[in-house]
Amino acid sequence: MDVLWASRLQFAVAASFHFLFVPLTLGLSVLTAILETLYVKTGDEDYRRAAKFWGRLFLINFALGVVTGITLEFQFGTNWRYYSEYVGDIFGSLLAIEATLAFFLESTFVAVWAFGWNRLSPKLHCVAIWLVALASNISAFWILMANGWMQHPVGYVLRHGRAELQSFAAVVLNKFAWLEFLHTVPAAYILSGFFVLGVSAWHLLRKNEVEFFRKSFRVAAVWTVIFALFVFVEGHLHGTEVAHTQPAKLAAMEALWETQRGAPWTLFALPDPQNERNIVEIKIPKVLSLLAFHSTQAEVKGLKAFPPQDRPPVSFTFWSFRIMVFLGIWFVLASLWAFKHRKDPLASPWLLRALIWTIPLPYLAIEAGWMVAEVGRQPWIVYGVMKTAQAVSHLSPAQVTATLVAFVIFYTVLGVIDFWLLAHYARKGPEPVRA
Repeated sequence: MDVLWASRLQFAVAASFHFLFVPLTLGLSVLTAILETLYVKTGDEDYRRAAKFWGRLFLINFALGVVTGITLEFQFGTNWRYYSEYVGDIFGSLLAIEATLAFFLESTFVAVWAFGWNRLSPKLHCVAIWLVALASNISAFWILMANGWMQHPVGYVLRHGRAELQSFAAVVLNKFAWLEFLHTVPAAYILSGFFVLGVSAWHLLRKNEVEFFRKSFRVAAVWTVIFALFVFVEGHLHGTEVAHTQPAKLAAMEALWETQRGAPWTLFALPDPQNERNIVEIKIPKVLSLLAFHSTQAEVKGLKAFPPQDRPPVSFTFWSFRIMVFLGIWFVLASLWAFKHRKDPLASPWLLRALIWTIPLPYLAIEAGWMVAEVGRQPWIVYGVMKTAQAVSHLSPAQVTATLVAFVIFYTVLGVIDFWLLAHYARKGPEPVRA
């Protein structure tokens, strides 16, 4: 394994592990804030207990997510030195804003919230969790602005052998980055919604704290259906932007080899990249042109329009995209089902069982979505500007392989701890009612 592949694999492992923690943090922070707001408004003790119960799970996930995020950012300096030198003027400024604004706000008020239950008034304590939720999502905003710039670079000028920031406004108003933000963060909200629904369903089936978990279920059902429908619609808008800005990625997502008008949408295929064809395929005529360019006669570039060295890995991108899309359809159906029974979920035991089994699926869908975004961008680290092979540091393969193994072991231990703690406290249930 050469240093390029070892560095790519190391970053993929670190990023994939980190994003096992991020989505639940983003969504559960807001859901906890909503539940505590309901307590402040109504005085209902169940909502206070709900905020503490779901907030404890948020804190577990938050703590482990911070650890994996810090190590991830160090790789830009160690494994991707030439990337940092070439675009650090732009990329570094966005990450600096995230760290100095969002991370410190989040880490400060998460402590205030965790230790302030008996030290602050209910309203001030509720403000603390809203600040945590706001900071978490601001953090996601700046990180996705940085990634969105890598996907569609704007507002820069090439000078003295590097990319320099020319228009900060252009970077922040980057349409691709905004669509990525509006896809990624609501997807995290879906994950957190199904997490609350699934845990609530587990307790409801066992008749544990029925009224408590019915209230959590009702809030999560409304929350989840809103964002499941939103992501389904926004995903189409995001796809049309990919068609305009990253045509090679679109071709790989659809395993489309030939440039054609009235391009079909591929339901199923077995791509054969070596022979530039699909062995087996099931297609719907003209639908891809309609979806991508809103015209059944629009031309869609095929993979053969790009040099072989500029094509993304086809099979991986193709199947990752389908996993994401088909799971997204299930999330819409499952959230509508939960919304229908939000007032009396015990009336549908099949729904409750289905929701328990759905808990891990948003994790799979989000990881698949990131595979489409990142693998589908290859061979570019900054699309159309800098190739990944040009960005890697001059390290020995042995050095990177050793740290890769260390990362896998370290993150596996953290992942086991995180999911064990989440499962343990989720099964344990809320604190007893105060006398």
